[in-house]
Order: sequence, then C-alpha cells, then structure tokens
Amino acid sequence: MHNIKDNFRVYLQPAFLICVIVLAGAGSSMSIAIKHFGVYLKKEPLPLKKSLSFLDETALAPYKVISKDKIDNKEIIKSLGTEYYIQWNLEDTEVVADSPVRNCQLFVTYYELPDVVPHVPEECYTGSGYQRLSSDSVTFKLNREDLATEIPGRYVVFASSDSSYRQLTASLQFPVLYFFNVNNEYVNSRTAARMALNKSIRSKHLYFSKVEWKFFSVKYGVQIYPSREEAIAASAKLLNVLLPVLEKEHWPDMKSVVNN
Repeated sequence: MHNIKDNFRVYLQPAFLICVIVLAGAGSSMSIAIKHFGVYLKKEPLPLKKSLSFLDETALAPYKVISKDKIDNKEIIKSLGTEYYIQWNLEDTEVVADSPVRNCQLFVTYYELPDVVPHVPEECYTGSGYQRLSSDSVTFKLNREDLATEIPGRYVVFASSDSSYRQLTASLQFPVLYFFNVNNEYVNSRTAARMALNKSIRSKHLYFSKVEWKFFSVKYGVQIYPSREEAIAASAKLLNVLLPVLEKEHWPDMKSVVNN
C-alpha cells in the first residue's frame, strides 16, 4: 500500500504536471494549426496519375525507345526507396550515328510519400567506384508556352577512380544530369529538394520525382561522351518532349489535388 501511495505521489509532482500540460497544449495546438491554418503534420500518399511504365513512347519522338531495363536486385530496390521507376535507353533518330548525344540512358523515379530525399548521382556513382570531378548548377531553357520554360538542373562529371587510367582516357570522363520535381516545383539539388519538402506543410500530400539521364555514343566499341555544351543543348531537346508527358499524364497536379 505504501508503494502505491509513493507511486501516486510521482504523478502529483510539479515537473510531471508541467509536462502533461505542455504535451496537452502541444496536441491542442497541432489540432488548431490543422483546423485553422491548414497545416498537415502527417502526409498522405499521392499516387501517380498513370504508372511510369505506361509512358507514351510515341510522344517522345524523335527519340526511339531501344530497351527498358528492370532492376532485379532487391537490395538495390530497397536502397532506391521506391518501386515506381523507369530505366529506359533512348536513341535520338535526328542526329548522326556517331554523335555523342545519339544515345541516352533515362532514369525516372517517383516517391508518393517521401520521408527523405534519395541518393543523388554524386553518391550512387562514387559508391560504384567512380570519382566525381565536378558538380555544377545548370539551367535548361525549353521552348514551351503553357509550362515552365526554365528548368534548374545539375551537371555532374565522373571518371574512373583509377587516376593513371583516367589520365590515359580523359575522353571517357562522362557527365550525368538530373533534377527533382517536388510537389510540382523544380529544384536541382538534394538540399533544395529538402527545403521544398519542408515548406509543403500546408499540403496534405507530398511527392517528389527525380529525373536523371546520361548521353553517349559508341564508336569502335568504346563509349564517347558529349562536351558540356553538347550535353546541355541535348538535354533541353530531350526535356522539351519528355516533361510535357510527365507533367500532363503522370505527375500529380498539386492544384487539382488541393482543390479536391
């Protein structure tokens, strides 16, 4: 009986009562914030309008889909953090066969309820044994009237981690380009993506998608890569046909989601 009384006294201590009051007030504040200010602390999944695997190949002309790769390794899928992706190999039918932008490896991922921003190429490629030589911000200027015309992107250059081999094959240094779409907002870095995610507290839903690609050509059995200017120009051409399809047919329209 004595122990019961002692235990009960603990709950009457000022420190404990203050904690209870603070927690209760915090819970009440959260409810008030949600009710009156439209702040959502718990997000709901936001699926794609249409699966990326159903992306209209004909809408990508002049690009032709050569192959569609699937990731069979479950550990890689787990590390990727999503099963919603496409990994396609494209061919630009308008350029000469040996053009360094003739081929394109396109990798699009989608996260319908993101907790953290996934690995960026800077981490993925270095983890695979390549060395990052540079990473810069770029802007892709598109020829569109009804949608965004300037897309911020990232231009990252990699090479073999073997310095002696790299010196002998400087032409094999290759660029990888990418950007994020966070709740219909384009950003070009993981930090910017996190900031965009954090400022979406008024949205009941949250998503982001990463679009990543690499250009190359094959000559005498060796891959040839474009210069910075060639890669950026080819990227604008690619995005002029790819983004309208993603925006209109696949990615959620946050204005419609909010209104509904």
